[in-house]
Amino acid sequence: MSPAEGDSRLQEIPVRVESRDFTQNVTPLLHEVRHALDRLLQNGTETTIDLGAIPLAPGELERIDEVLGEGEVRVTLEALGPSEIHETKYPGVWRITHCNTTEQVVGRYIEIARIPSLLLAQKPDMQRALEQLSQSLGSQSS
Repeated sequence: MSPAEGDSRLQEIPVRVESRDFTQNVTPLLHEVRHALDRLLQNGTETTIDLGAIPLAPGELERIDEVLGEGEVRVTLEALGPSEIHETKYPGVWRITHCNTTEQVVGRYIEIARIPSLLLAQKPDMQRALEQLSQSLGSQSS
């Protein structure tokens, strides 16, 4: 048998993946989410987990999404590119994906909080809003 014949026969061997948890990081990550939710309930401590900082094999991000599921709330923001915030089936646990202006993913996070910090109005923005509203109301005659 020639080497070329051997290579083609190798291609015919069926390959089956037995485990979807290649890096063994999915289960510990989900336990960290559980502990973070407990901390949020016990003392209000919010936690953000940067999924980009955790080595994950192909398919593991999908496994995390599968376990966390979908909740009732979905938010899309447009600021320097789209950001998607999805509540999971576990209230207080949010999946957040940030994209750049060309819609390439630049960050993926799990945030454990009553409401994601990205949705909270920032004080400087509220101060500008107050000034604008005051000016608008001041220019109207009653």
